[in-house]
Amino acid sequence: MSAGRLAAYGVLALLGGLTGAAGAVVQGAWFPAGLLLALLAVGALCYGGLLATGTRIGPGAAAAGWLLAVMALTTSRPEGDFLFGSGVGSYLFLLGGMLTAVICTTLPVLPPPAPPAKPLGG
Repeated sequence: MSAGRLAAYGVLALLGGLTGAAGAVVQGAWFPAGLLLALLAVGALCYGGLLATGTRIGPGAAAAGWLLAVMALTTSRPEGDFLFGSGVGSYLFLLGGMLTAVICTTLPVLPPPAPPAKPLGG
């Protein structure tokens, strides 16, 4: 595996973490539009990782970063504060984000289309 590809996976994981943290804030602040925006962001990042790397590791790295950030933000602090409420929006964000990441990670990687064949008579 090349160093460039490893760097791309690291950047995708970092962007996944940032997307998860931003989505956690936005989904609760602007429900339901924020929830839709957060889910679209994780879907776009994971699908973009698939297109950018051409492997399933790309969206998997983005999904792993997203999941680590979201799981870290679901824990309560000693003061009793937490970022996610117990409403339906939080559960939709967690489950919808995981489902979106799994869908993007398991999409088939198609080869580029072949160039058109030359006509027989010409």
